[in-house]
Amino acid sequence: MAVAADRPPSSFIRQLPKAELHLHLEGAVEPATLFELRQRHGDRATLAETEALYRYDDFQSFLMAFKEVSAHLRGPDDYEFITHRLMRRLKEEHVLHAEVYVAVGVCLYRKQDFAAIFEGLERGRSRGTRDFGVSLLWIFDATRHFGVEQAQEVFELAVRYQDRNVIGVGIGGDEQKAPPEIFRGVYGYAADNGLRLTAHAGETASAESIWGALNLRAERIGHGLTAAQDPDLVEELAYRQIPLEICLTSNLRTGVCKAIAEHPAKAYFDQGVMITLNTDDPALFGTTLVREYQLAQETFGFTDEHLRELARNSFEASFLPAEKKVELLGLFDAAAAR
Repeated sequence: MAVAADRPPSSFIRQLPKAELHLHLEGAVEPATLFELRQRHGDRATLAETEALYRYDDFQSFLMAFKEVSAHLRGPDDYEFITHRLMRRLKEEHVLHAEVYVAVGVCLYRKQDFAAIFEGLERGRSRGTRDFGVSLLWIFDATRHFGVEQAQEVFELAVRYQDRNVIGVGIGGDEQKAPPEIFRGVYGYAADNGLRLTAHAGETASAESIWGALNLRAERIGHGLTAAQDPDLVEELAYRQIPLEICLTSNLRTGVCKAIAEHPAKAYFDQGVMITLNTDDPALFGTTLVREYQLAQETFGFTDEHLRELARNSFEASFLPAEKKVELLGLFDAAAAR
């Protein structure tokens, strides 16, 4: 399946300042990076065997691939390494700011020492900001099909660390097994403690899942693919300017969208919905943010001016403090005006 053009992206797309709001740390670990970690661990696996972990056929097997990759991330040094490596790639993509999901639910499921892991994450973030000038905030992600009690544990950790660059919480995983309604209490807890709220919704479940996420007071929606099934919902999203974190290649590779021409991204844009472009799990999906912009332009006819609007949306929809958002928007406007 061809999901991005073979020819190099335009210099305009490469140099356009961007923010990325839907990016999973574990899903950004490239096979070569994971192979390097496995060698450090004394694992005798080959690069080819490592690359095989990244293969999947549908959404359920994708979740298993994500789990397999995550299983090779052990102590805090690994998390420091992959964070710094990610921020280097973000710099290459001209990403000024990223809000990165950490699969805290998976760490708890694996009984890892999360306090130590978080120190590794923060060391990597601090080094990455110093070395590459990239701004990064964490979003703690609960795995919804692990249940409400574990989501509460994840959100409590987010509260504990919110003075250390943890900006919000979300729920990922299998929508079919855990609808948003059951998380009403834990989302209320997070909101009461000043955390920002996201939710994966409308990726593998119907438009009802997105309505449910809005009822959780989610400020951004991850994917929102199935909103197109419900014109009233699209109208509501446009009216309230609830940002959708669109992930084109992800939706194609997991099979939740059968063909790129069927993706509703351009229809959403034309109907006034605030959309942003994102990679989701770039290493597992074989994409980059530059390629996502290129794919959007070549598939849907977005002009450079349209792409500039989408990039500006990514800063506007961020959870950055107001003064930092103004600062980055100033940098964006200055660069985009050239």
